[in-house]
Amino acid sequence: MTLLAVLGLLFLTLSGVPLFVVISAAALLCFRYLGTDLSVVIIEMYRLAANPMIVALFLFALAGYILAESKASRRLVRLSTALLGGAPGGLAVVALLSCALFTALTGASGVTIVALGGILFPALTADHYRENFSLGLLTTCGSLGLLFPPSLPLIVYGMVAEANISHLFLAGLLPGLFMMALLGAYSMYQGTRFQAPGSRFRFSLKELVGALNESKWEALLPVVVLGGIFSGYLVMSEAAAVTVFYVFLVEVVIHRELRIRDLSSVIVKTVMMVGGIIVILGASLAFNSFLIDQQVPDRIFEFIQSRIESKIGFLLLLNGFLLIVGSLLDVFSALIIVVPLIVPVAANYGVDLIHLGIIFLTNLQIGYSTPPIGMSLFIASLRFEKSILQLYVASLPFLCILLAVLAVITFVPSLSLWLVP
Repeated sequence: MTLLAVLGLLFLTLSGVPLFVVISAAALLCFRYLGTDLSVVIIEMYRLAANPMIVALFLFALAGYILAESKASRRLVRLSTALLGGAPGGLAVVALLSCALFTALTGASGVTIVALGGILFPALTADHYRENFSLGLLTTCGSLGLLFPPSLPLIVYGMVAEANISHLFLAGLLPGLFMMALLGAYSMYQGTRFQAPGSRFRFSLKELVGALNESKWEALLPVVVLGGIFSGYLVMSEAAAVTVFYVFLVEVVIHRELRIRDLSSVIVKTVMMVGGIIVILGASLAFNSFLIDQQVPDRIFEFIQSRIESKIGFLLLLNGFLLIVGSLLDVFSALIIVVPLIVPVAANYGVDLIHLGIIFLTNLQIGYSTPPIGMSLFIASLRFEKSILQLYVASLPFLCILLAVLAVITFVPSLSLWLVP
């Protein structure tokens, strides 16, 4: 029976069934096999449904999907180009900023590569950037904004680990900016080496004014979101509601790029994504309760401690493990499956819960572009019609920079915790 169950789950996975179905089925089969009452899953789902963070998760996701369906990405790229395009490596920095902002708002690297890749890749090659540099930049930067609020993965980590989400938003700012700074410096260096000065975009005050006027509403969105949360006037769910209303007003009423009847398909996409997350969360949290009852985290800790005594050794092992997980699973599945197991083990090694969240998200972000099967590599291969091997080579310099940033984030906790009260 056990072999048949495993083969059935493997068949479901290979046949393209959504991952949340496979994970839920695995959890239910485990409960059934061990004689655990299956109502525990329903109880966990009910508890999740009553969690106000679910409302915030859905509303932020809805705002991201509305932005993805509009022409907001084109306006943000135009504004960034008008501001920075004339500097050496300026257009590459434009790509960094645009991808980070768009990923922070939409929460999915695949959306960023698909939405911005068609705009930025031709612009970079036309501006005499090398093809491999352009491909590596856009592939690795497709998930660059996961540390910036209102990142959906940060919210999910906070829900699973029961961490303060506002503190997570603050903790991600400095590591995210540090990552952007190093990638930006490398991009400017490459622009100075290989880009002909005459090929650069020229600064135009008229173009800047036009770009500001066209994108002023989207440019104010981070102020609306962050200002509402960190000023203390709005709790997370209220800030999410204000964000959706603001995005709806801008894209449907002001720009009129979406019609009211188009919103039904956007809502369906949002419900499917968030619904899948809730199903996985319910099954995962129920299964986590069972693991705690069976003292599985304690056994894992004892096994690791028998081989690794130091906190540094544990963090090195954790990073290697999470990079592999990030290359195999999407970020939401990875968080929901792995966080409940790792959090108690990390606590025994004295790793701060907020700092652990930033380590998690940084690893999963890098894992998206890690060979051989990182998700961003395959999405970029389809989007740019390039071989996966070429994308492996193109991404390596950027991965080296990101791994250096990961080392700093991991072993300098103050970078993540300095802004946290």
